[in-house]
Amino acid sequence: MAGRGDIVVAAARGWIGTPYRHQAAVRGAGCDCLGLIRGVWREIEGSEPEQVPAYTMDWSEPQGEERLWAAARRHLLPADPNPAAPGDVILFRMRAGSVAKHLGIIGHTGCEGTFIHSYSGHGVVESPLSTPWRRRIVARFRFP
Repeated sequence: MAGRGDIVVAAARGWIGTPYRHQAAVRGAGCDCLGLIRGVWREIEGSEPEQVPAYTMDWSEPQGEERLWAAARRHLLPADPNPAAPGDVILFRMRAGSVAKHLGIIGHTGCEGTFIHSYSGHGVVESPLSTPWRRRIVARFRFP
């Protein structure tokens, strides 16, 4: 029997190859990093817990508001940073001093860990969770 994390990873991997589309959340048609999380949520949880307002690609950086982090805290369960587990949702701060604005789902752990995410120019891919990516993680969550 598959564990909860395995179910989340299988759902996320089903989105691989979906092109990047800002604010979209439709498997096969387009999504951004938040759209991937929203789509996986719909597949395993049902309806989305709140309507997502329109957002710019700068994710409220000018105001310095951690909107994405706050939304994750409202709907996902906080997870200890270690040990990471497949299916964990990870939140990244791409630059020091900026707001956290990228999300992914851990595919597998270990020295060759991976995460599934969507980003401009690539769409949904499974990437190595290399040291440069790991350094940018600011929070980890789990689906309820």
